[in-house]
Amino acid sequence: MPDATTTVESLKGEIRRFAAARGWEPYHTPKNLTMALASEVGELCDVFRWLTPEESQAAPADPQTREAVADELADIANILFLLSVHTGIDLSDAIQAKMTKNAIKYPPPAQTPGADGTDERPRGDAGKSPTA
Repeated sequence: MPDATTTVESLKGEIRRFAAARGWEPYHTPKNLTMALASEVGELCDVFRWLTPEESQAAPADPQTREAVADELADIANILFLLSVHTGIDLSDAIQAKMTKNAIKYPPPAQTPGADGTDERPRGDAGKSPTA
């Protein structure tokens, strides 16, 4: 099921069927799913903890590390999809709306980073990430 040919809706359906077959729906409240999401993100952080930036970039080349990252990304995505189902939020619509807001909040810099001889790049909102 490569990303290029798999829809969000088909993934949501598969995850919902998996949970239903195990009787997990009563536990899939927004609060519980949010807590589970935070836990899974922590497990992904653990894979990269204490690595230098260079080591973190090279880490997915190691088959064991790549599998660990893939497993945690899948856990995160599964819970995120379930959270969107149980809150009635369409992820595609939410992502597009947020990208529109971010385009206004974080316009492209007037110059290329480093063009003035520094490595400094203009930052919006006190350095907050555009996904904030």
